[in-house]
Amino acid sequence: MTQSDRPTYTHSLSVQFRSARPSDGAAAWRLVRETGALELNSPYFYLLLATDFGDTCLVAEHDGQMVGLVIGYHPPREADTAFVWQIGVLPTYRGQGLGLRLLQAWLQLPANAHCRWVTATVAEDNAASQAVFRRLAAEHGTACSVQAHFTPDQFPQEHPAEPLYRVGPIVRGVPA
Repeated sequence: MTQSDRPTYTHSLSVQFRSARPSDGAAAWRLVRETGALELNSPYFYLLLATDFGDTCLVAEHDGQMVGLVIGYHPPREADTAFVWQIGVLPTYRGQGLGLRLLQAWLQLPANAHCRWVTATVAEDNAASQAVFRRLAAEHGTACSVQAHFTPDQFPQEHPAEPLYRVGPIVRGVPA
């Protein structure tokens, strides 16, 4: 799928959703930095994800500015799963349900149409992300299970545990 073939989704609050493009790498890095809540990776990481995994990453724009982002991919050993690496919303756009709307639009991307499960690791102190994955499960009338996954001793520096959130199974063709 070329950049121009990637679908665009619109929400009534003048936020536009679309797949990431290679030209989004720098803006994605800036957005993650500006959230103040997400772990900032290298600028190269965001450029690579926007280029090679743009079909499984989603950008939310308002008046041409990136205001939200979902970075995701499909785990190689889980064909029917979409993994959320990061989800972020600029501070001035928080509290408006944009995180959940981002995930809903992200699930509608053609690259994610076959996925029945959404997974993510969420730090134990990240109440906002925990809530958005539980709301996603509730919207789809399905379960959100949480299990131990990454423990502090697996990280090279001090880092909280990151349990695995697993939402699903998501039934397609049924209004969410």
